[in-house]
Amino acid sequence: MVDSPKTGTLFVVATPIGNMEDLTPRAARVLGEVELIAAEDTRTTGRLLQRIGLRKPLISLFRQNTARRVEELLALLRAGKSVAIVSESGTPVVSDPGVEVVKAAHEAGFPVRTIPGPSAVTAALSASGFPADHFTFAGFLPRKRGKRQTLLRKLSATESTVVLFESPYRLVETLRDILEVFGDVEIALCREMTKLHEEIRRGAVSAIVARFSAITVRGEIVVVIGGTKSASLPGEGMIK
Repeated sequence: MVDSPKTGTLFVVATPIGNMEDLTPRAARVLGEVELIAAEDTRTTGRLLQRIGLRKPLISLFRQNTARRVEELLALLRAGKSVAIVSESGTPVVSDPGVEVVKAAHEAGFPVRTIPGPSAVTAALSASGFPADHFTFAGFLPRKRGKRQTLLRKLSATESTVVLFESPYRLVETLRDILEVFGDVEIALCREMTKLHEEIRRGAVSAIVARFSAITVRGEIVVVIGGTKSASLPGEGMIK
């Protein structure tokens, strides 16, 4: 009996959301062992690899080219080559491209392995002080205000903690919409997590709006909204 050719493995690898020291030893080892890395941003991943002393073939994997990349990556797996997918930062597929690749690998019968690590969702949730046994992750909200408010109204009907991402350019608008839809509930705003200028503020939405309306907002932002049953606070403080 002739053994069937060995097939490759698809590794879903989490990378740092800011601080490079958060890359796990296992993630570094796997990135060094795979034949190819499919990255949302090859420049960011290239800098990460350079920092840990690796030189690996990189190809881009973003929303607009995912359909084309699926067949390319499946062909490599059929040839026995292992592949890693990474997002620009954090855990791949979570509000990032790559789900089609993972789904296709499963459907084609290739092994899929997770290399867990940093995630902006769980990092913000753990630092927020809100219940984490039941939460809703909404990713990035729609850019248009009408659609954004429609989604917020649906989210406000839940009693769970809500986690969402937002651009610094739309942050104040989104906070005002949260205030309008949810009322003056308590939220935690997590900015630049694990980076030099990390800031995590928790308090009533109105106070957070006042704070960030008065400054130029920069960096990656996660907003955690306490359940609609949460008591609102008349102010906001710094979590250190």
